[in-house]
Formats: sequence, structure tokens, C-alpha cells
Amino acid sequence: MARYKLSDKDVASALAELPDWEIKDGKLHRTYKFDSFATAMGWMVSVAIFADKIDHHPEWCNVYGRVTVDLSTHDMDNAISNLDILLAKKMDSLAA
Repeated sequence: MARYKLSDKDVASALAELPDWEIKDGKLHRTYKFDSFATAMGWMVSVAIFADKIDHHPEWCNVYGRVTVDLSTHDMDNAISNLDILLAKKMDSLAA
């Protein structure tokens, strides 16, 4: 899948469709809260399968039912790319 950097305007527009996400330290950032560790881990596995398919992987940290996520594209100088938006949308849909 082709990857390309997004302009600040494109990122702002994408954030309008991702209301629980914000920009933190130049990355897309969100914390998900699940009812249990098992639920959080199941979600992470589902996300991992999708992320591997698009060859784009999150920075994330899991503590019990909480998963903190940061997305940027490392091979594009840690800019936010179309793949970050795609992955954020997939994460949200899997968490719903």
C-alpha cells in the first residue's frame, strides 16, 4: 500500500473524523479503555493482524484494560501519514 505524508490541513480534517484522537508530541495519540486485560489483548491481536497486512505498526502500551497508542510513520521522519489515519480508523472500528 502506498504511503504518503499528510499536510497539517489533511491531519486536521482527518481528526474531525477521529474525535477521540489528538496530536501529542507530533503523533496521533489515543488511550483506549477496556473492561479487562483479556478484552484489551484480544483487541490488540485484532489490530496487529490488520497492521501487519498494511505493513504499518503502532507504538502502544498495555496496562490491564488500558491501551495507549501513538501513531506516526517512522520511515517518513515520524510524520503522520495516510496509513496512520487508516490504522486509527480501524482501531476505532474494532473497539466499537
